[in-house]
Amino acid sequence: MTTAATQSRSSVRPLAGRVAVVTGASSGIGEATARLLAEQGAHVALLARRAERLTGHVARIEAAGGRALAVPADVADPASLTAAAERIRERIGRVDLVVNNAGLALPDLLGRGAESNWQRMIEVNVSGALSVVTTFTPDLIEAAADGGHADLVNVSSAAAQTVLPGFAGYAATKAAVSHFSRNLRAELSPHHVRVTTIEPGAIDTELRDHLGDPAISAAVEEAVGSLGDLPTGTDVAEVIAFAASRPRHVNLSLLSVLPTLEA
Repeated sequence: MTTAATQSRSSVRPLAGRVAVVTGASSGIGEATARLLAEQGAHVALLARRAERLTGHVARIEAAGGRALAVPADVADPASLTAAAERIRERIGRVDLVVNNAGLALPDLLGRGAESNWQRMIEVNVSGALSVVTTFTPDLIEAAADGGHADLVNVSSAAAQTVLPGFAGYAATKAAVSHFSRNLRAELSPHHVRVTTIEPGAIDTELRDHLGDPAISAAVEEAVGSLGDLPTGTDVAEVIAFAASRPRHVNLSLLSVLPTLEA
């Protein structure tokens, strides 16, 4: 094969040979990311709680010529995550790309279920994110030590950098994820493991459909409606794939994805 042909194939499938895990892959950013990584050549493990969703996504990825594995698991359950990681390693090999995306956005106005929603978001958004990192970091370090790419992508939120009335717990957990990522980069970069933080703003996904409070849902929809066209999960996935496909010595450490009209 000529050099030109090799470069052409590389540009079309820049993630060929990579083994990726995407958490929260049953919908939204996670589903779109898993699909795009597979299109670009990665063998992708889709991890989420909704097994039937994962099965359908994997069937569509494989029908399009990609390679994927459905792995039902809950990032908030360390035992479930450990079992999922063992299955992934057995079925598709050592992981060198982790998209740590699973998360919840729940309202938490004082006096309206704040405590229970805070606790659930801490379990998933913070403790779950830590469990994913703890579970797969040895794979990433090993992959980098063998001279390959190794990427940890943490999906945070623009809420980490701003005030979000009614969603203080969500904003606090995402601020924790973003700062956790900064510290992880300092710890992992000497091992040639790249850490990238993605901070999406308002994105057109089903995340807003699970707020559980009609008044807050209406207020959120009104605010989002003022922003015009929103980025989609695929738009965020393209940013993630771009970061992971950079040369090994290039780390895109922090990327925001916002609607054009979002200040």
